[in-house]
Formats: sequence, C-alpha cells, structure tokens
Amino acid sequence: MAEITAKMVKELRERTGAGMMDCKKALVEANGNMEKAIEILREKGIAKAAKKSSREVKEGIIEAYIHPNKKLGVLLELNCETDFVARNEKFQALAHDIAMHIAASNPKYIAPEDVPEEEIEKEKEILRNQFLKEGKPENIVDRIVEGKIKSYFKEVCLLEQEFIKDPDKTIKELLTEAISVIGENIQIGRFVIFKIGE
Repeated sequence: MAEITAKMVKELRERTGAGMMDCKKALVEANGNMEKAIEILREKGIAKAAKKSSREVKEGIIEAYIHPNKKLGVLLELNCETDFVARNEKFQALAHDIAMHIAASNPKYIAPEDVPEEEIEKEKEILRNQFLKEGKPENIVDRIVEGKIKSYFKEVCLLEQEFIKDPDKTIKELLTEAISVIGENIQIGRFVIFKIGE
C-alpha cells in the first residue's frame, strides 16, 4: 500500500479542484497513482453532476463578451442555483469562457433537442441526395446520414461543440466538470450573437 502524503493530496486538489477528503479517498483507492486518482474523481464527479442536473436553476449572471475588433459580441445567460455561486469567481470565469467560445464557434442552438425537426429533415434530405449521387448503396445511405447528423449537431449545437480552449472536451463536459467542482447545477439559459451588419 503506497503512503498517501499531504503533498500528493495537495497536488490532486490543485489539478482537479475536488475537496481534500475526496482527494485523499481517491488516492487511497488508486494506491497512490495520481492519474488513476484523477480518473476516479472524474467518474465520481460525473455521477454527482448527473444527480445535481435535475435541480432548479433560478440564479445566474449575464456575461458579455466583445471581440477585440468590436465587430462581434455575445450575451450569455448562465444559470445556477444560488446567488452565492453566481458571485463565485470560478462560475464567472466559466461564463466568460463559454461566451468567448460562442463568439469563436458561432453555434445556432444550445442542444440537439433545440434544433427544429424541419431543419433536421432538410439536412437529412440534402445529405441523402448527396450520397445517392455519389453512388452509395441505398440500404447504407440512411446509416451514413444518421452519422452525419451527429456531426451536424456538433457544428450547430453549443453543448456538442469541442471547447476552443481544450478540444478534448465538449461544452457539455465542461459544464459537467464545473457542476462537480462548484457543487451546484449549472445550465446555459440562452445566448445571442451580435455581428456588425447582420
């Protein structure tokens, strides 16, 4: 059994933002292996975040991001459960990062369920015709189209997009991590993109 030192616990806390006792338990469970402990905390965090995601969000902030050229701006409503968290620096930094991401990635919707059915059907029709013209067999075209629709959601839905600061995680995963660190349900309420001349 590896000895779990205060230094190890401190390092794990700094790397994950998790509480001291959670870090110590994870290190014990991982027999002192830092990477395994991070994995354990992430799994527990995701489970905790899933429980919290049904709680009501009535507080939050409006974050404004203006691109340095002053020709593009984003207003984002990020919601949480309490005013205490709305004033928290980590929550505000998260809102800023998401607003900046929106400015860079230009999503049209928050989640796939927000995309109108007729838009999805229109996109499917375009893709179907494209693949049939390319000579793909009809029986596999529908499967290809379903896969491409998932890619379409990654393009137009904020939660499905890869986070510009860390492409290894989606905005949905970024929120899940924030929920487990901050300890409250966090949701994107709405956003608006302003572009000069549009």
